[in-house]
This record gives sequence, structure tokens and C-alpha cells, in this order.
Amino acid sequence: MAYIGREPVTGNFVKLDSITVVNGQAAYTMNNGGSAFTAYDNVNQFLVSLNGILQAPTDSFTVSGSTLTFASNLATGDVIDFVIVLGDTLDIGTPSDNTVTAAKLNDDIISGQTALASEPADTDEFLISDAGTLKRIDYSLIKGGGITEADQWRLASNFTTNNTTINTGWERNDTTGYAKIGTGMSESSGIFTFAATGIYWIHFKANLLSSSDPEYYGIGIETSTDNSTYTQVANSYTSAFAANAHTISACNIFFDVTNTSTHKVRFSTLNADKGTTTVLANSTKNISDVTFLRLGDT
Repeated sequence: MAYIGREPVTGNFVKLDSITVVNGQAAYTMNNGGSAFTAYDNVNQFLVSLNGILQAPTDSFTVSGSTLTFASNLATGDVIDFVIVLGDTLDIGTPSDNTVTAAKLNDDIISGQTALASEPADTDEFLISDAGTLKRIDYSLIKGGGITEADQWRLASNFTTNNTTINTGWERNDTTGYAKIGTGMSESSGIFTFAATGIYWIHFKANLLSSSDPEYYGIGIETSTDNSTYTQVANSYTSAFAANAHTISACNIFFDVTNTSTHKVRFSTLNADKGTTTVLANSTKNISDVTFLRLGDT
């Protein structure tokens, strides 16, 4: 707002430490909190009360540096009631506790007194500079890195059907020492559903047994993006040199799961229709198994 005449001086108003009168002495040191006080512009900022009477600046006292000097020596019985300094415009002093609010801070100030000893909560906020403007952002919007979903499933019982989806016998690895990360996959009739969107690495490995010597037999990975139509996106073939031969087949893919309701995966057997292919299984260790790793965001 505008003022008529000189604008009032504003700033830090300070009551100085008590001063004890010394008989026959006119000059006294001014202290604030035990330290010499010099943060003022001129003598007219001082209110000095002596024996209950306000003293006139310049006429009754002067100031120089941290020294207050009365016009005449003081005597025993005199009392300096108080010395108050008004309107120091150069030094605002130390703000009182809880007086500095967010509205009083510039948007380029960052400070902290304590350390966070664990991962921030999703609603914890960070300060970032957005094209020079300081803004806050939730941790949930910037966190990332590391594997957030990792799971492993296996066949617990042999599966013997040619050229079809392996739709029975699946179980999550439960051998001692196993642990998944995140919620993990869910399975129903051989169809696997993802717990979270993201880009997944899927690795399928199977131990196979053929009842004869077909031209080829193996396994495949099939995916759907509409929860209906499945497309074979990877396969692996092997050949048997004799009936009842054991072989291993494996294949893997990256799968971009943008919607957990529509994006699914299943696994199948492949055979040249000569004899029967058995996918071998075990309920205590991985013989034929699938590994799911979420590598990052979609």
C-alpha cells in the first residue's frame, strides 16, 4: 500500500538483554542473547527507559557499535528498565518456532532435518523442478526399477495329449526355499492370468517322453490379447531316435501385458502325430516348468 510521507520502518523488533547500572559509569555494552548487538541503522530506533522514564535519543543517550552511552554518568540506585530496538530493516533475526509457513518460502527452497530410513510410501512427496518451477510429486508416480513380479509354476503330474493346451496338472513351485515376488500368476484350466500390467519374460521348459520315434515333437507358447483368440508365438522342437526317448525342449518370449483382463498366456504340446508325447512332471522338483518375470512397465 502507499504511504503519505516516509514509509514506516519494518523488521525485527528486539528487546536487548538487561543492563546493570554501575555507579559513575555512562557507557554500557548492549547484548542480545549474550552477544554484542550492532544490528541497527540509527539511534532513533531505540526505546530506552531509565528509572521509568523514556529517554530522548541523541539528547539523553547515543549509540555507537554495541555501546549505549548516556548523556551523564549513572549512579547507584538508577535502573535501566529496558532497551528496545525497533524496525531493523537489514536483519530480520531468527524467526520464532512455527512462524515460517509454506506461503513464506520461495519455491526454490529444499531442506530436511531427518533421514528417511525405509522406502517412501506411495503418497510420500518429492520436490522437483519442472522447467524452473518447483513442484511436488507422489513417489508412486516416479518409483520403478527392480523386479516387482516373479513367479514359477510347474507340472505336478504328467500330461499326455498331442497338439493341445496343457490344461491340467499345474502348481506353483512349493519346494523349500522358493519364494515369489509380488502377487504372482493365477491359473485356470491351463490359462495363466497376470497380476499386473508390464513387460514380462516368459520361459517354458519341458522334459518330454515319446512312445515312438516321431519326426518331431516339442512345446509351444500361445498368447491372447482379447482373452479369446490365441496365437502360437514361440515353439521348440526336438526329435526322438527311438521309442521311449527322453528329450528336453524350451522356448521363451517377451510379452507386453497392457491389460490383465485381456492378455493371457497358455502352453501347448506339439507332435507329428506318430505315437504319443508325454510332458513329464514332478510335484517336488521342477521337471517341466514355466518362469514369469516382470521386467518393467508396459
